[in-house]
Amino acid sequence: MPKTVVITGANSGMGFAAAVYMARKGHTVCMLCRSKERGQQALADAKQRSGSNDVHLYECDLASLTNIHGCAEALKAHHPVVDVLINNAGVITTKKQVTADGLEMMMGVNHLGHFLLTNLLLDQIKAAPQGRIIVVSSGAYKIGKINLDDLGGTESFIPWQNYAHSKLANLLFAKELSTRLHRSNATVNAVHPGAVSTSLGVDRQTGFGKKVHQVLRPFFQTPAKGADTALYLAESEDVRHVSGSYFYKRRIQEVKGQADDGELAKQLWAISERKVGLTV
Repeated sequence: MPKTVVITGANSGMGFAAAVYMARKGHTVCMLCRSKERGQQALADAKQRSGSNDVHLYECDLASLTNIHGCAEALKAHHPVVDVLINNAGVITTKKQVTADGLEMMMGVNHLGHFLLTNLLLDQIKAAPQGRIIVVSSGAYKIGKINLDDLGGTESFIPWQNYAHSKLANLLFAKELSTRLHRSNATVNAVHPGAVSTSLGVDRQTGFGKKVHQVLRPFFQTPAKGADTALYLAESEDVRHVSGSYFYKRRIQEVKGQADDGELAKQLWAISERKVGLTV
């Protein structure tokens, strides 16, 4: 049965690979992209590669709360039911940057932007026969730390450390959301895709990181292989009743440290609600 699938960061890398795969399977695919220009090119490419015209582009800048609200409203108007949401988009910044709303960029996009989008689409996901939310995290979470008084670590900035903070936040978000979805038909799981050859970490303005990326590329998986576990979580009957878990290579992984702290997950949720304006 055809499903409606929403994928963030769908213009390149794993998001694009997932969009093409789902479109080939006959599903309605909504590609959420920050750049309209790159999004339109990716849309045309996805239609050509999948042979499907049921692929749609939505502008969604996860660094803008206003833009996220606009995207969610557009999605709701066209798709009253969302079967699968893949929170795939991610950024790594090499120097301290803030979102349109003054949030540290990596925490703002990787966690808070997806936190808001997911909450705005929850009714549509719960309306599905078996809604599934997949949160793309990373093994980098192990070196992350959540400081509730300084979410995102804006006082000190070390690129990989701040990225790790945001990936830890992804896991805590999935943990608490799973508890909140307990009485619904919807599930949420997180995934570590492994080392994937994407443009993550390459500065589009300066090109910083491109040479390092080219040197390391032979050691990376393809985006399609990186997307495999997320797609498994999106459609396999094996995980129909699994929620709140963290997967790597289609297997549940034990999470360590702060990622296993249910009380911290609740506190992070409350602060995240305030940061994105879901509560006063």
